[in-house]
Amino acid sequence: MTVPDILQYLNILKTSSSIRLTQLVTIFVAVCLTGAGLVHLLENSGDFFKGFINPHRITYADSVYFVLVTMSTVGYGDIYCTTLCGRLFMIFFILFGLAMFASYVPEIADLIGNRQKYGGEYKGEHGKKHIVVCGHITYDSVSHFLQDFLHEDRDDVDVEVVFLHRVVPDLELEGLFKRHFTKVEFFTGTVMDSLDLSRVKIGDADACLVLANKYSTNPDAEDAANIMRVISIKNYSSDIRVIVQLMQYHNKAYLLNIPSWDWRRGDDVICLAELKLGFIAQSCLAPGFSTMMANLFAMRSFKTSPHTPLWLNDYLRGAGMEMYTESLSPAFVNMSFPEAANLLFNRLGLLLLAIELKDEENKECNIAINPGPNIVIQPQTQGFFIAQSADEVKRAFFWCKQCHDDIKDVSMIKKCKCKNSRASEVLQQFQPQQGQMGGPMGHLGQQVQLRMINQQRYVGKVAEIGGK
Repeated sequence: MTVPDILQYLNILKTSSSIRLTQLVTIFVAVCLTGAGLVHLLENSGDFFKGFINPHRITYADSVYFVLVTMSTVGYGDIYCTTLCGRLFMIFFILFGLAMFASYVPEIADLIGNRQKYGGEYKGEHGKKHIVVCGHITYDSVSHFLQDFLHEDRDDVDVEVVFLHRVVPDLELEGLFKRHFTKVEFFTGTVMDSLDLSRVKIGDADACLVLANKYSTNPDAEDAANIMRVISIKNYSSDIRVIVQLMQYHNKAYLLNIPSWDWRRGDDVICLAELKLGFIAQSCLAPGFSTMMANLFAMRSFKTSPHTPLWLNDYLRGAGMEMYTESLSPAFVNMSFPEAANLLFNRLGLLLLAIELKDEENKECNIAINPGPNIVIQPQTQGFFIAQSADEVKRAFFWCKQCHDDIKDVSMIKKCKCKNSRASEVLQQFQPQQGQMGGPMGHLGQQVQLRMINQQRYVGKVAEIGGK
């Protein structure tokens, strides 16, 4: 029984890289110590055919040093064999030892280097959220995802992105990770291995995103691989929210067979073919619908320029709008939806599209799009807005009629210190962690979903909204 076998029985070695590294190190050390022992024996004994009358006194430590120096082809010459038996042994040992040294040492160095670089585990800061991204990880997919997820308009989201992939990133992708090193980490591994899932702390993650290769020549095989990833993730942590991209619509049914898959908890699937065909169909009913939705969900920054024509400034301003969610302040409580929408648009410069209605009996949340005057705003109601940035949407959360009614410049609307503001903070603190679509992730969940849709340049399930 070898040392690696014993360490595996003791559950000390678990990964393939650690097992291989232990095998290489033990073989290398064993050969060095054995060769040093034979050199020590032959030199201190002398030549047998001369009656052992010419011993060369050498310590075992000097023998180890001599063997290592000889195997590395350095050969300082300060210690050498004087007996004929020792010299004959070293001739054959050099042939074997040099070959082993040339093959084992680079592999050991490669395993140690990769292990230190991408083989550790995620150590997030206490209280800081993170999401795990896996699946099709390439420079294009990662750059598009990060360009949207880390956009300056979403500077209020302090979330780290952890990428997990079995292939070590190339120089181009590695450079991209270095440019975002404060918010992005990469680890080698696969979601099919529970040890790799524990390394990225997927049980503590707010969500797990599974990206698909939209250029795959075999869409069904790509969907099958992503569904297997979802099964592995759900088997490890049934409570984790999973958002997966699929290529074909008919493969969505397989996700329903996963016991822990729950739409009400925030698990969702983005079918690229369904979105593309849905956009085409809705554009036939409402020309320009797909362009408008793409502009809404594509993250763009807009700044007016005096050298730009007026029509182009207006178009770029509209293209720079995105959809955001935010809780409405207590000042909107008991207002009807039209009253709240009128106040938000005329006073705060925000366009309110829909609100979230909570069903306390069924513990479900539904989105009401322009529900009409029969719907009254309740405390801690989530609103869906169209605005330039997340900072603008904060006005709906900070608005206080007592403190901000006389303010003309909407950019001056900040957090106030009256009783209404303190009551809002208390309600926000004790509010259950509910996602906007009924998920368990809180405010981040829906934004993660929208960003993932935008990463493939399509929007999620907005085609249904356009039909209404």
